[in-house]
Amino acid sequence: MKNGWKTRTLGDVLEVQNGYAFDSKLFNSSKGMPLVRIRSLKAGAETETRFSGVYDKKYLVKAGDLLIGMDGEFGCYEWKGAPALLNQRVCRLQGFASDILPRFLYYGVNSHLKAIEDVTGYATVKHLSSKQILSINFPSPPLPEQHRIINILDAAFEGIATAKANAAKNLQNARALFDSHLQSVFTSRGKGWVDQTLDQVCIVERGSSPRPIKNYFTTKPDGVNWIKIGDTEEGGKYVYSTAQKITPEGAKQSRFVKEGDFILTNSMSFGRPYIMKTSGYIHDGWFVLRLNISIDADYLYYLLSSRFVQDQFARLASGSVVKNISGDLVKQVVLPIPPLEHQHVIVKKLLEISTETQHLANLCERKLIALDALKESLLQQSFTGNL
Repeated sequence: MKNGWKTRTLGDVLEVQNGYAFDSKLFNSSKGMPLVRIRSLKAGAETETRFSGVYDKKYLVKAGDLLIGMDGEFGCYEWKGAPALLNQRVCRLQGFASDILPRFLYYGVNSHLKAIEDVTGYATVKHLSSKQILSINFPSPPLPEQHRIINILDAAFEGIATAKANAAKNLQNARALFDSHLQSVFTSRGKGWVDQTLDQVCIVERGSSPRPIKNYFTTKPDGVNWIKIGDTEEGGKYVYSTAQKITPEGAKQSRFVKEGDFILTNSMSFGRPYIMKTSGYIHDGWFVLRLNISIDADYLYYLLSSRFVQDQFARLASGSVVKNISGDLVKQVVLPIPPLEHQHVIVKKLLEISTETQHLANLCERKLIALDALKESLLQQSFTGNL
């Protein structure tokens, strides 16, 4: 540590104001003061939940306050929203010593997240107390040095934020370009195209589940694959393996799918298609689609993934909270089907565009990862006296 720097606990330089467990009976979505909850910290803005009762002004949060969520993933956040109330399991840093700058503390606490996690002592979901926060050792340089570090980090982080925004925009544009081309394929039809409903193209069957399912999980050698949404990858096309297996008895009460079958989600992220690269059994959150006409499997995958079909799924979906699609409705989805040789041409072109898009997406994602690593490196250098 540099000359002139000293180590103090956070308790030496600040106070912690814990949030309050406001009475949920007085929660409201249209009137009262908004609540600052853990999930609203990253967004820096209040949630839709409001408290319509009387409150102590010490729980009032204003723009610029430094807040820490005390459960799960830790971090120090600067509040950027409207005045709100400090809810339970969120705390505010306040009462700063005269020789410590709040902005320096903001960067410093975020550079010491590992130290924060170490004091919690939890292996799974981590919980943090105000006492533990106050016990953390913190480097404290003279005020001119704090100002210098803040100026460097403000400028660097502004540049990193701009670079991340550009990379994210490029990633979005790459995906939008592919989606746009995909949409044009199915709306600009040629000779020989016909419209067929999904149940004309496929046999559509819904999965089923033995209950209670926990009684049928097994690790024994005779267990069979149990397919869940967690076995898929975001943006993925295939299901290669499963994390869980069920007993042969449980399988008798479920729906078998084989390699090459299509499966389709029918709730939550409804209408998402996958092609099976293994066999197993599906629960009632899936449909299985078994082709009964000659059709290029990749063409059908792109078609089911397209906005042309996804918009139909969205219109057919029911439920105000958890969206889902019934089997009778999903069979009504209209699919534009060109001649088989034209399907092959379309697939070849889409694969070329998809490869180019994925290459650009990978570059953007690597850049985002590198920028996050740069932020972490700058923070570590700043608070070890190496900046």
